[in-house]
Amino acid sequence: MMTKADIEIAVEPSPGKRAYAGLQSLFEGTAQLVLFTFRYVRKVLQPPYEISEFLKQCYLIGNKSLPLVAITGFIMGLVLTIQSRPTLLQFGAESWLPAMVAVSIVREIGPIITALICAGKIGSGIGAELASMRVTEQIDAMQVSGTDPFKYIVVTRVLAATIMIPVLTIFSDACSFYGSFLGVNLRGDVSLTLFFSQAMASLTFIDILPAFIKTFFFGFAIGLIGAFKGYNANSGTEGVGRAANSAVVMASLSVFIIDLVAVQIISVFM
Repeated sequence: MMTKADIEIAVEPSPGKRAYAGLQSLFEGTAQLVLFTFRYVRKVLQPPYEISEFLKQCYLIGNKSLPLVAITGFIMGLVLTIQSRPTLLQFGAESWLPAMVAVSIVREIGPIITALICAGKIGSGIGAELASMRVTEQIDAMQVSGTDPFKYIVVTRVLAATIMIPVLTIFSDACSFYGSFLGVNLRGDVSLTLFFSQAMASLTFIDILPAFIKTFFFGFAIGLIGAFKGYNANSGTEGVGRAANSAVVMASLSVFIIDLVAVQIISVFM
């Protein structure tokens, strides 16, 4: 007579079938995300526009993320300066420290670190909020009352994330500069005016513009993935947690993929 364990082993799918199921799930999820993106693009252009809800989401995203972004940016600039100073001293290039830190932060470190923080905070927040609204049938209630839930809760949040994450990145870069300034003055004596003039003089158009443009794509991906996971969440509290977690993972991965593509495009023009 077969035991329960024997039956489970007997019905367990083979590695090949599990791999096929995984690929099928990946392609289905990608196709659903593409359709969700097309739906967003179509809805964002259609009136009426939810201006008040959009401004509210901009305030919430910016206000809630500002302290975390500021502290992280300050520590990032301070640590980068402390770590880089001994190496530059070996080559007698300590005076290049403000320029090196400025280029590193503006080009790459600032946008990436800010986007990853926002993926964890904003992406998971949007995913959990929309999943909770799906579980408690608030989205269905909106449809019954004549409100377009996709336009009211998805379009406004994705658009707010797209706009606010570049703003948060600029603020994070400024805090990183100040942290670097304090790092330089731990073992030196450089005025704030001289430090910032050296840092800004080292930046060129090709350093600032591409880094700023890609932050819009970071914000769009983070908002869209969070909304996609939350809007299509399964019922139950388990679905809320799964939507928040998968939103963070997918949004973080998308940040690295967008950055890789941006670096390849920028390298063509340099």
